[in-house]
Amino acid sequence: MTRPRRHWTFPARTHKARLRRNLHSALEWLVCRFAVHGDRPVFAAEQFPWIEGVEADWQRVRRELDAVMVYRSEMPNFQDILREVRGIQKDDDWKTFFLKGVGMNCAENARRCPETMRVLQEIPGCTTAFFSILSPGKHIPPHRGAWAGVLRLHLGLIVPEPAERCRIRIADEVHTWKEGKCLVFDDTYNHQVWNDTTGYRVVLFVDFERPLFWPMAWFNHWLLNLAAVAPFLREANARQEAAERSFWGRIAASAIQP
Repeated sequence: MTRPRRHWTFPARTHKARLRRNLHSALEWLVCRFAVHGDRPVFAAEQFPWIEGVEADWQRVRRELDAVMVYRSEMPNFQDILREVRGIQKDDDWKTFFLKGVGMNCAENARRCPETMRVLQEIPGCTTAFFSILSPGKHIPPHRGAWAGVLRLHLGLIVPEPAERCRIRIADEVHTWKEGKCLVFDDTYNHQVWNDTTGYRVVLFVDFERPLFWPMAWFNHWLLNLAAVAPFLREANARQEAAERSFWGRIAASAIQP
C-alpha cells in the first residue's frame, strides 16, 4: 500500500527554499507526533464528538446555500481570492463563498448565513470556512495543503449522482461525499478531486485546528494566529473584501435579494 504523505507539487529551486521546506517538514513531523487522533489521511467522524451536531443541522446550512447558489455565476473563483491556488485552478469552475478565514473580513457573507455561522461555532478551532462549488466535469489535479496543524472537514450539501463519479482521492484512499455527512481528512496528504457528473457538487469546506497534545497545541494555535499577518493572507483578505463588495453590489443593483 502506498501513501504519498506530504508530496510537494513543485521543486524547491534555491538553497534558501530548500532550507525553508526542510524546516516546514520538520515542524509538520513534530505536529503529527503530538496529534491526539494520530497521523492518517482520513479520520472517522466518531473521533470528533461535535460532528454529530454539525450533521444534525446540515439542512439549515443547505437552505442558506440554496439562497446564495442562485448567484453562483457571480461568485469569485478560488484563485480570485487566494493567488496561490492558481497552480491547480485557472478556470471558472471552482467557485467560493467565504464565510470565515484567518485574517479575513467576511462580514456581509456571514450576515446572510446566520445558521451556517452558528454551526461553525460548534467546530472547535475553526479557522476557515466557505461554500466550495465545483462545476460539472471539474477536475482538481493532485496537490497538498499548506500546513499539517489543521484538519479539513467537508460537509456534503449538494452531491450529484452517480456518487462514484464525484469523488476525492486522499493518499491511496478514494472517498465520495454524502449529503448531510462529514468527511474529515489531513489535506497535507496528496489528494485530487473529480466531478465527472452533470451536476454541481457543493460542500461546506472547513479547516479547523488539529487536536494536539500540549505544548504543541499552544505552539500550533500561536502559529495559526500569527499567519494572519502574513503578506499572502493580507492580500487574500483584500481580495475577499473586494469580491464581497462587488458580489452584493451587483445583486443590489439588479434589485434582487437572496
